[in-house]
Amino acid sequence: VQLVESGGGLVQAGDSLRLSCAASGRSFGFYAMAWFRQVPGKEREFVAAIYWNSGTTYYGDSMKGRCTISRDNAKNTVYLQMNSLKPEDTAVYSCTAKRGSYSSTYSLYNYWGQGTLVTVSS
Repeated sequence: VQLVESGGGLVQAGDSLRLSCAASGRSFGFYAMAWFRQVPGKEREFVAAIYWNSGTTYYGDSMKGRCTISRDNAKNTVYLQMNSLKPEDTAVYSCTAKRGSYSSTYSLYNYWGQGTLVTVSS
């Protein structure tokens, strides 16, 4: 299984950014896909999750109302659209997958990408 994130970069406060996670190596039909973020010295924080089959979504409190998770079955890709970015959104954003129900607990996920850095300047 391989998860490859892209789309991170340096943006200004108030800007938007879309992260992508290309998934390969197996069928993800019964999987929950999620985005977590991490600031050095802090624990990984749940951002959003989506069920691959149904497209049902869940959001953490950190970016609720400012982000949208989606997936493109044909491209085997999960996206995280982030809007109205703030300096406190600066973090490494990682894509992850687990079979079955989604969770906001990072340790329950089986597969991880390498992460993509998002830096928001004030």
